[in-house]
Amino acid sequence: MSEILIDKERARCAFGRSADSYDDAAVLQREVSKRMLERLDLVTLEPKTVLDLGCGTGEQTQQLLQRYPKAGIHALDFALPMLHRARKKGRWLRRPRCVCGDMEHLPLTNDSVDLICSNLAFQWASDPVLLYRECLRVLRPNGLLMFTTFGPDTLQELRAAWASVDDHAHVSPFMDMHDLGDILVNSGYAAPVMDVERIVLTYGKVDDLMRDLKSIGAHNATSGRQRGLTGKARMQAMREAYECFRCDGVLPATYEVVYGHAWAPQKASRASEVTVPLNMLNKGAD
Repeated sequence: MSEILIDKERARCAFGRSADSYDDAAVLQREVSKRMLERLDLVTLEPKTVLDLGCGTGEQTQQLLQRYPKAGIHALDFALPMLHRARKKGRWLRRPRCVCGDMEHLPLTNDSVDLICSNLAFQWASDPVLLYRECLRVLRPNGLLMFTTFGPDTLQELRAAWASVDDHAHVSPFMDMHDLGDILVNSGYAAPVMDVERIVLTYGKVDDLMRDLKSIGAHNATSGRQRGLTGKARMQAMREAYECFRCDGVLPATYEVVYGHAWAPQKASRASEVTVPLNMLNKGAD
């Protein structure tokens, strides 16, 4: 398994700039979150503390506030403009506590969270092993990690169209479901469950897809990406290559969505503690 070199600063700035346009374009993200949260109906869990990890504008945070009315709901994202929107969710006497931070270096104490939910954020981790270990560190014994992420067939049409034009990576890489499952097992989680489904969105033209990706901040943030602007000739060549996928008058955009959940064991080896208490988290977004 090769290291995924993500330019975190580029990704953070891209998501920050997209805060105002994100909700209008995030149709897929809302649907995947809905399907993930429905799976919580199948588990017995009454969490006191819930973390929405990679919360974005807080659409999922709102759902967690409603699902767990007695729990403390915390929302973490690395893009502050996203958190400015997330902190307005809920109602006056019940808002999420927001913190701006890196999911690979969680500013939370050990054994402080009962449930972590993360929707389509984990693919932005540079070090997946560190990410999953951090989640395990902050989970209380018998706590639950539930997440979605993208698999390697995501945007396969766009990837293939660009591959016919040049040798640069224009689409971020995504990890295989089985590799993610191995990380969970090797990190010490109990009873990990992984499954996958494919969701296909359709567009009239490839420029509409590119516009949606820009609106949600989903730029290619790999460190080895091509620098500078893409010329008009190559953009047109990519559009023409994408046309070979047209079917019934529309262009498909395939997303391989990976669902996973796993439990923190009763006793687990924990990393060194970070001493930021949960009751201070809301200060990060003020």
